[in-house]
Amino acid sequence: MMHKTWLADFSIRDASADDVPLILSFIRELAEYEKRSSEVVANETVIRQNLFGERRFAEVIIGEFRNDPVSFAVFFHNFSTFLGKPGIYLEDLYVQPGMRGLGVGKTMLSYLANLALERDCGRLEWSVLGWNQPALKFYNSIGAEPMSEWTVQRITGDSLISLAKGV
Repeated sequence: MMHKTWLADFSIRDASADDVPLILSFIRELAEYEKRSSEVVANETVIRQNLFGERRFAEVIIGEFRNDPVSFAVFFHNFSTFLGKPGIYLEDLYVQPGMRGLGVGKTMLSYLANLALERDCGRLEWSVLGWNQPALKFYNSIGAEPMSEWTVQRITGDSLISLAKGV
């Protein structure tokens, strides 16, 4: 479904399984920007299965400028026990370099904020790398508040396997 936006010549649409190569391309571009290209192990099969298979773990929207894909966002629902409501967690938001500073990122976030309200969510959250000053400045400009008292914790790989085994 195509969604018109306030930004001239820019629209947002729900991604489909046909977009898997594009989504993977955006993931790789984002990883390169974040200096984390070596961490990308996803492939088209895994993306197709987990985003468009029988059990969908996340949703994807594609931002298009004059019908050309220039941005994407991957998000999923989380849940706040304190609010007693779901929230939307934005896993990735990426805007191609030539489109930055034109309102694309703000439009994508505005779309997600509207979606959160439509779905009766209590909040929209995401993480940002501490060195990414342009992103931090942008998020501050739209009223986002850093949750400085929280530290993200992550378990992956062998540590995840060990924890699952109770080791």
